[in-house]
Amino acid sequence: MRLIVASNNNHKVQEIKDILKPLGIEVVSLKEAGINIEVVEDGKTFEENAYKKAKVIYDLTKEAVLADDSGLEVYALNNAPGVYSARFAGEECNYKKNNEKLLKLLEDVPDDKRGARFVCTMILITKEGKIIKSIGTIEGVISRELKGTNGFGYDPLFIVPELNKTFAELSEEEKNKISHRARALENLKELLRDYFKERA
Repeated sequence: MRLIVASNNNHKVQEIKDILKPLGIEVVSLKEAGINIEVVEDGKTFEENAYKKAKVIYDLTKEAVLADDSGLEVYALNNAPGVYSARFAGEECNYKKNNEKLLKLLEDVPDDKRGARFVCTMILITKEGKIIKSIGTIEGVISRELKGTNGFGYDPLFIVPELNKTFAELSEEEKNKISHRARALENLKELLRDYFKERA
């Protein structure tokens, strides 16, 4: 089975390749599949965005496609930034501005009310058009300052309580074992095993 990942993010594609390798699935990025298309993510939920990305590429190729959308939900902010995680501080923002905005909004929020979670929703459309959905989450707490230099996005602010470290203080290997995307992928791996059994 060949699977097109609706992304050109090399880290993401490599992680998916590593986790799905035991199933003997050939994973390729959009670039490797020769597709140059930018899908506008205008859905109101992670699932809508992931489905839209997968469907556009599936309609184009009629091959199996995997897409995901993920972000940070902060409970004290009614689950914001959510689907707007990447552009939280405006269209022209970057990781630094997003983190600054988050810290500012949580300035007066006490430590015991700074809970948050990272969410990753994956949608896989098989060659026959069957839709397989997988969700991965990890609970954490938003720090009062940036810590660590690894990772990207909100990683320097997201503390994993069990480890008492932010995502940015973990090595890529450590993060990939517990991240929301890793959990969604592990779940997807089991769902794909069931799918292959049904077809056998």
